[in-house]
Amino acid sequence: MARRPRRSHNGGPPLDDYDGPPWGKGDAYIFLAWQAAHAKAWKAPSRDVMLMRLDRAERLGLTYEEYTLEILERGRHLGEDDTERIAEIRCARKRRRFSHFS
Repeated sequence: MARRPRRSHNGGPPLDDYDGPPWGKGDAYIFLAWQAAHAKAWKAPSRDVMLMRLDRAERLGLTYEEYTLEILERGRHLGEDDTERIAEIRCARKRRRFSHFS
């Protein structure tokens, strides 16, 4: 039988497993500013822009996320003449899939 909460209990989850705030021991303002900037940067673009990026990414052999990240990080759209940078992105993709436990 479940125990009935005390009169002053708010009904929330127990705090036994609370590890502290998500920003750890750092500054909360910096954490929240980065979180807001990340949300703003990855906000969904219009349908037409998303389809254009997806088409260009597929033509270059990249994923939508890789292509969009390149735009966000470097501020430029990749083309067929950017073979060196595309090769670097693909190489990084292979490194990310590597597991030290296998």
